[in-house]
Amino acid sequence: MAVTNVETFTNPRDSLPNTYVNVAAREIDFVTRFGMSWQALQEILGVVNPVAKQNGTTLKSYTASITLENGKVNAGCVIPYSKVAVTGIAHDDITILKWAKAATLEEISQYGMAIAIQKSDDALMNELQNKVITDFVGFIEDDTHAQTATVANFQKAVAKAIGLVRHKFASMRKPISKFVVFVNDMDAYDYLGDANITVQTEFGLNYIENFMGATLILSPDITAGKVIATAAENVVLYYVNPADSEFAQADLAYRTDGVTNLIGVAVKGNYDTATSATYAIMGVKMWAEFADGIAVVTIGTESEGGEGGEGGEGGGV
Repeated sequence: MAVTNVETFTNPRDSLPNTYVNVAAREIDFVTRFGMSWQALQEILGVVNPVAKQNGTTLKSYTASITLENGKVNAGCVIPYSKVAVTGIAHDDITILKWAKAATLEEISQYGMAIAIQKSDDALMNELQNKVITDFVGFIEDDTHAQTATVANFQKAVAKAIGLVRHKFASMRKPISKFVVFVNDMDAYDYLGDANITVQTEFGLNYIENFMGATLILSPDITAGKVIATAAENVVLYYVNPADSEFAQADLAYRTDGVTNLIGVAVKGNYDTATSATYAIMGVKMWAEFADGIAVVTIGTESEGGEGGEGGEGGGV
């Protein structure tokens, strides 16, 4: 008679090692769809060159101004320096955020894979997308170096915000390919009324193309009565690449999309608890490279716009 293989913690059942069916497909599907949505967001915001953060680097944005001298210098005379002021604003380091969610064997049996796992994967992806946008919106609205003004109505606020940004970048002799304007969604709908305007959606964002020459982003996270603008070239994204951060050496290999690896995903079946778990990590910061290249305009009693207040430092997401 054959000897029975007794199951213990050090002597596992004969059926091990475990095998996981469709795990790679789920991981690939998740990161690919997230990556495609991110590419759409790049087009909306104009983020051209996302930067993978290297270990030990400091994250900064800047304020910049230049005062030109006359330029008329007699022959042989010393050429005076124009006055340039560039101030670095240090940001907190990127925090790598971690999430996990699981579907039980009972849930899969009752509802099937499509509902128990796929629907919750979709919900997780949606929340992660919203996390990136919500944090960026919070940063640009609260940055203390932004230019500010107050005008009488929504249309004037959009125009004023664009004008302040255009003037700032013109003074730095930096070209602008596109303006991005963030507004409270209800402010926008109240103004638009019955206008025949198409609102598009990507990466959890509702937006209108070519509104007064800008991309108008409608967000419930923007304080009502505020309009915030910046240049597409001013939007910076730093991220920790889950595929290139030595995590695999610690036996933590995450699936990425292979393009801009903002997110890492791993799927694992756990026989101890009879659950199928999805793990996701993401370390992302978005901010404006030039903090004073942001304009925050309030709808109210009109006042002159100008440079933002002195003092506190800006921060990334």
